[in-house]
Amino acid sequence: MLLAGLAAVSLVPIAGCAPAERVDPVALAAPAAAPDTIVYGHQQEPPCVYGGWIEQAYLSGQILDNLVALDDGGQVVPWLAESWDVSPDGLTWTFVLDREPTFSDGTPVDASAVVHNLAYWVGGGNSTVTAWIGDYYDSAQALDDTTVAIRLTQPYPRFAENMTQPYFGIQSPQALETRTAEQNCTAPVGSGPFVVDRWNRGHSILLDRRDDYDWPPANSAHSGPARAAHLEWRFIADPTARIAALRSGEVDAIYDVQAFEWANLEAEGFALHSYTTAGRPQQISFNTRRGPFTDERVRQAFAYSLDRRATVEAVGKGVIPYEGNGPVSRSTPAYSEEAAARYPHDPEAAAALLDEAGWLLGPDGVRVNDGHPLEVVFPYAVNRTINQDGAAIIQALQVQAEAVGFRVRLVPYPPSAAAAGAYSGPDDYDLQIGYWTGINAGILHVNWRQDLPDRPNKANSAFYNDPGLEELIVAANSEADPARQDELYRAAQQHIADRALSIGVYDRLSTLAVKPRLHGVRQEQSQGGPVFYDAHFA
Repeated sequence: MLLAGLAAVSLVPIAGCAPAERVDPVALAAPAAAPDTIVYGHQQEPPCVYGGWIEQAYLSGQILDNLVALDDGGQVVPWLAESWDVSPDGLTWTFVLDREPTFSDGTPVDASAVVHNLAYWVGGGNSTVTAWIGDYYDSAQALDDTTVAIRLTQPYPRFAENMTQPYFGIQSPQALETRTAEQNCTAPVGSGPFVVDRWNRGHSILLDRRDDYDWPPANSAHSGPARAAHLEWRFIADPTARIAALRSGEVDAIYDVQAFEWANLEAEGFALHSYTTAGRPQQISFNTRRGPFTDERVRQAFAYSLDRRATVEAVGKGVIPYEGNGPVSRSTPAYSEEAAARYPHDPEAAAALLDEAGWLLGPDGVRVNDGHPLEVVFPYAVNRTINQDGAAIIQALQVQAEAVGFRVRLVPYPPSAAAAGAYSGPDDYDLQIGYWTGINAGILHVNWRQDLPDRPNKANSAFYNDPGLEELIVAANSEADPARQDELYRAAQQHIADRALSIGVYDRLSTLAVKPRLHGVRQEQSQGGPVFYDAHFA
């Protein structure tokens, strides 16, 4: 691996306090279903098992294997690939595959399968993969049954590191070519430790152990088949209902624990796991293409108007980390403390900037410029991009911005609308809050390369086009010297912060609460999703 020591994860015990309610000791100890079945309560139901959304990555990671994995120390380790190297010019990556793995349909995981998947991904099969490597991927060739050479258009030293993300899970080419799109949506064929038995839409997906599986990533705790025979991935959207299901013994583990419940659950005997996601944190992007935020002074004024740190600390109960840096989170290598320190809470500075920009206070407390009120639209996807804690933070920030003369129109909308692409265009919002999980500061290229007619970039939520910024980020991505690369990445963060294109709010957490008798649950190190391969009841 080319960079060690990612600090994206911490398994933290949360200080205890008195339980909110008594938990049945029998329910706490016993499995939710049969002793060989793990029942897991997840927040969101995806449209398909595999795709470019992080909720899909969590699920498909139980079914699909990657070429390489990331261990707890941030090192890239073998998985389907036994070894790999890169040419002196940095343009050709060669992976040598393990001969043993097969897909669950019996076909081999060979070099031609890897070539097929690469073509599938960049050909529209996964938008997140395309966002990461689309500008870098040139071609792939099977040199023999177990050796694949991947050719890039320019050097990308972190290429193998990026391949550890579950979006790069390998599927059976035979299944992709011969089955219907719906079949591959509901039950993709991979080489992983579990296979899809059935999907009960609106309720759960049932996964069965693959008994001949024996090629886990090098950082697994055991080899051979998964320790649990069955995994029920149950969808429970309401956070209160998820915690109630855990306390009652209906499920064995849950995802996304509300901050105010963490200490209670720890005191009740549940194991808590927390992963701070690298990449882009929960941040506010300003629409620079139209509306009041085309003026840098108005963007800066909005940033100064917010007491982001105090708000996050109050809602997050000391568990959700405040994040001042908009482009990258604190757990991301090459993080810029200087960029994070911009725009402390300063209502007087906000008011002065708005006065300078021609936005004067009206009699109702809302600022006006040339007869137009300073009204901004701020949509957010509830229980998809933003959980209940996040919604409380946004509502508090609304009050603070309105205290200096903004009128902030919050527009909460459901996951179904988000899945349909609502509030994603330049005419749909003035402010957008959201994250983009990553593994390194290469996320800057995903989010800040230009959005052009001939080269669109839907991840550029600020609609900010700056050839100089893109050139800086591309230079950083291709820089082989780690110290120089970090310097370039930090310069890009400072460019974004100085212009108030994006401001951080809090780091995104991936959290789990697990029954004490369920051992071996861990979090995958590139995205923080739960891994149940080693999980078993003691």
